[in-house]
Amino acid sequence: MPGERSYDPLMSPPPPLMTADELLRTHVPHKCTELVRGVLVVREPAGSRHGLVTMNLGAELAVYAKRAGAGGVYAAESGFKLASNPDTVRAPDIAFVSRERLPPASTTGYPTLAPDLAVEVLSPGDRPGDVLAKVADWLSAGTRLVWVLDPERRVARVYRDDGSETVVTAEGALEGEDVLPGFSCSLVSIL
Repeated sequence: MPGERSYDPLMSPPPPLMTADELLRTHVPHKCTELVRGVLVVREPAGSRHGLVTMNLGAELAVYAKRAGAGGVYAAESGFKLASNPDTVRAPDIAFVSRERLPPASTTGYPTLAPDLAVEVLSPGDRPGDVLAKVADWLSAGTRLVWVLDPERRVARVYRDDGSETVVTAEGALEGEDVLPGFSCSLVSIL
């Protein structure tokens, strides 16, 4: 994500590890936060294009999921606790959790589960290694499908839990596969 900062072992001693509960009570004004193996990661808010693409796809997914009774679609920056001791809380730009796995509506804090689908929308300042680390965290925690959209290059990369990867061009479509059977959205319509 743009402006992401994390611990640099060459510059300073390691920061104390944080828990998911501590992250929930932490407020960093005007910043977005995640927790990666106990280390707080702070980033700048995303820009205009990022927000528009995220909302366009989120709306398509939400309408489909509601009509199909498939599950819940989570808005940008909703955290999911993917690991414990040390804790990892990742917040995708969009997430989908199937009806059978949805936490109760009364759940507060971060659900301890990986979404079935995680979507990351790239911003110009995103570093490839950071994005691939997020994809690896999602898949390692049990996410079945990860979409990484690149609005600037007008492509999307689809990562699956079986290790396969596909590139979707602007002329192609994002398919829900076995996670959201029947869902299809042309990439050009959301970019």
